[in-house]
Amino acid sequence: MDSNATSEIASLLQNAHIKRHPSPHHDLNPSTAASEKQPVRLGPQDADQDDVDEDEVPLSVLRPVHRRQQMPPLPDLRLEQTYLKSIEHAESWQHVAWITFKDHVLLCFAQGMLWTLILSGWRHVNRSSKFSGRGVGARLRRWWWGVNKWQIPDRPARMR
Repeated sequence: MDSNATSEIASLLQNAHIKRHPSPHHDLNPSTAASEKQPVRLGPQDADQDDVDEDEVPLSVLRPVHRRQQMPPLPDLRLEQTYLKSIEHAESWQHVAWITFKDHVLLCFAQGMLWTLILSGWRHVNRSSKFSGRGVGARLRRWWWGVNKWQIPDRPARMR
């Protein structure tokens, strides 16, 4: 398969999801309070609005409150858009298959394996501190095991 046919396949996959005739009743977001940004006014500024004549411009319009951006915009985490972007420059169907395998199988497996190793390591490190602590959690755990007449494990040699 030549690169021309591959680019046509990628273009076909991307264009198949474009709505040619969207409905304004079903495809538009409903307006929310965030649609119109208005600065918050605190205190007696609202009382000053009553004194404004019809031909005067209020100070809140002349000197609006400056907003600073506190967080960067959220990344696009939709799977479909990310997948289509990654196969956009694929040169052959084998390349598309590799990208698909890597994104949907290999990376998910690696992420799950890494998370399991982290949790197993934490449990191993935290095992000795379950009953040997002086905090409320350790006292509560020892009390609960005593109420149920369970045998509390011996302290490890390094904790004595």
